[in-house]
Amino acid sequence: MRGRWIAKLVVVVLLFKSLACLAQTPQLDGIAHIALRVSDLDNSRNFFRRLGFEESFSLASGGTTKEVFVKINDHQFIELYPRVDAHQALGWMHVCYESDSLNDLNLSYATRGLKPSPVVEAGAGNLIFSLKDPEERVVEFTQYMPGSLHFVDRGKHLGMNRISNELIGIRISTPDLARSVRFYKSGLGFDEQHVKSELRMSISSDSNQWVELDDANPTRQTEFWMLVPNADEAAHQAQEQGFALRRKKRVAFIDDPDGNIFAFAEDHRKSYDASAPAH
Repeated sequence: MRGRWIAKLVVVVLLFKSLACLAQTPQLDGIAHIALRVSDLDNSRNFFRRLGFEESFSLASGGTTKEVFVKINDHQFIELYPRVDAHQALGWMHVCYESDSLNDLNLSYATRGLKPSPVVEAGAGNLIFSLKDPEERVVEFTQYMPGSLHFVDRGKHLGMNRISNELIGIRISTPDLARSVRFYKSGLGFDEQHVKSELRMSISSDSNQWVELDDANPTRQTEFWMLVPNADEAAHQAQEQGFALRRKKRVAFIDDPDGNIFAFAEDHRKSYDASAPAH
């Protein structure tokens, strides 16, 4: 009799541990990078250079540049991949989120049935894993490691004239809103918010960064939103560099050479310091 009670107790303890693992997801620290496939690497590099951004480093193979890292702040980058095959689609490839406990995050997502890849060391020296979103797009997760190319570049390549120092969010069109909400909320552990008519998924309760979902227009281009202290000044800076732009209230929209949309939105949350990191 006592043996059966002990066995039942063990089952209950394991069940509670499993439920706790499902309920608690290690928080993400923010957006680490977005990756873009570009038609002309030099044109794209020049686009970001004219906006005041600097390159941290690049990766090459056989004397050919395979990847360029444009720096937003010490924790955020824009990765540029040159198209090497005409069949490769241009534009947004994936988003990567930062975590300071990547192995715990990987285990949590596996418990939720998201099928993450194993944690490995990437070419720049950081830990990384990935999984697929409802549209079969890759979503990456990284942990910056001491000695990595990103880590040793901290405090460097922070252009004093860069138009923005934080990538705040991504606006995505989705053909199945309910499925996408489940993925971000129940799967990744994002917080659901409503901003006017948009459904915004905050990366964590401690983060001001977000993903916004829209099913009203399935052909709507993905938008990358960046903070600026003053939208008028940002627009003036862009126009001085010869950029054509569109305005909507306190936001300036600029298209890169491949048609990717960057939105520079006024920051009302805090005072702005162009040399300060976002984290």
